Amino acid sequence: MGALYRLPLFLLLTGLASASMVLPAVVALAEEEFHDARAFFYSALVGMVLTVLIAIAQATRRHNRSASRQLLALMGAFVLLPAVLAVPFHEALRTTTFLNAFFEMVSSLTTTGATLFEPSRLSSAEHLWRAQVGWLGGLLMWVAAAAILAPLTLGGFEITARGEPGQSVDALAGRRDMSDPAQRLGASSRILVPVYAGLTLALWIMLLLAGDPPLVALSHAMSTMATSGISPVGGPINAPSGLAGEMIIFCFLFFALSRLTFSGDTGASYRPGLREDPEFRMGLSIAALVPAVLFLRHWIAAFDVGGEQNLELALRALWGGVFTALSFLSTTGFVSADWAEAQGWSGLSTPGLILMGLAIVGGGVATTAGGVKLLRIYALYLAGKRELERLVHPSSIGRSGVMARRIRRQGAFIAWVFFMMFAMSIAVFSLIFGLFGIDFENAMVLTIAALTNCGPLIPAAAELPVDLAGLSAGAKLTVCAAMVLGRLELLAIVVLLTPDIWRD
Repeated sequence: MGALYRLPLFLLLTGLASASMVLPAVVALAEEEFHDARAFFYSALVGMVLTVLIAIAQATRRHNRSASRQLLALMGAFVLLPAVLAVPFHEALRTTTFLNAFFEMVSSLTTTGATLFEPSRLSSAEHLWRAQVGWLGGLLMWVAAAAILAPLTLGGFEITARGEPGQSVDALAGRRDMSDPAQRLGASSRILVPVYAGLTLALWIMLLLAGDPPLVALSHAMSTMATSGISPVGGPINAPSGLAGEMIIFCFLFFALSRLTFSGDTGASYRPGLREDPEFRMGLSIAALVPAVLFLRHWIAAFDVGGEQNLELALRALWGGVFTALSFLSTTGFVSADWAEAQGWSGLSTPGLILMGLAIVGGGVATTAGGVKLLRIYALYLAGKRELERLVHPSSIGRSGVMARRIRRQGAFIAWVFFMMFAMSIAVFSLIFGLFGIDFENAMVLTIAALTNCGPLIPAAAELPVDLAGLSAGAKLTVCAAMVLGRLELLAIVVLLTPDIWRD
């Protein structure tokens, strides 16, 4: 098993992706969709054979297995691996271009969940493949956070880590036991894969008991754990499980608020308990405050339409706000069936800007959620709070503690730099989309949805959603670039541009 982890990361991921094509082939065969079954099975067979042959050819070659090279391989996986994943999807669908299939796989692998196809156009095997690729992309980010991003103090770890972004903390601390990326990759996989698979299985069984068909339950379970928002029926709003299914999914959305909800294996120097975890506490505060403000707004407006005495509609409107707010905060993007009840109760629409703001804040560090991340927001909050205290009491002494000072000073500085880079990325991509003829509102929604890896934001936030299928080839490739950039984060791309990574 150790020799398997020592294979080049991109080759290992290609082999796993090829092997995973067998499951949709089995599903298609069971439903007597023989063309789909052949497309997925032959693609799996060819992919695995080529992977084995390349692995044999590379067996005697020494590879640079530094954490920086693993980061480069991770970027290569998000850029090149979707082309491999798109082969069976394109062959099975037959009525689309390879570019559209590539777009769909980039969206799924980055857990964005933006789609070009109506649910009725895809078969069960194709729906399963989209959800499965999104689930594998979420698992990849779980493992990569511990095995690749944490040692390089990237992906949010730079806020609390002892080293600077792009520097190996293990090397600075003189640790050699876990400095080998292959060893760290194996250890992280052994810890996280059973947890990830177990939580998905538990959610699938619960949704089955709530009344969802097997494919819908499995797709929603995979999409919830991966925060991809991929669904064969358009989300829980159209699922047979109804309110019970939404409540079950709601409980599993909390895993996207903090890594401490499922693991503490990253070796970070700052690991409080879940009760003291600033990410989890801030996530809970936002998930409670935003629905409360929305409910108060709708409740006041309900007096004008005489609906303030309808308690049932009020409770449904409150639940719709709570579920949808947490869903978009985790960048999953599922919309509650009761989200529209608030509009019917009060007569007011809910601004899409609120959903965009939630997606920008994002979930926890080293989770499958996108966005700026809660830990960075917390660091900026601490710095702002301290500056206000100094305005009132210039001679006051701040909170003591090495880690508190680290987050408030260096951590806040790095968080501010990242936030500015994120804002510049929004400006650049919005300008590019404008050059392709997309109006300002849709360009902004499209940019934020791609950079935060929250594809369902596109139909939910815009008044007149952009038609993704009607975009030009250049616009689609630009969206793909934004999704990859949002998944890896611009800070990691900057690290990849350093000269050391290209030296053998």
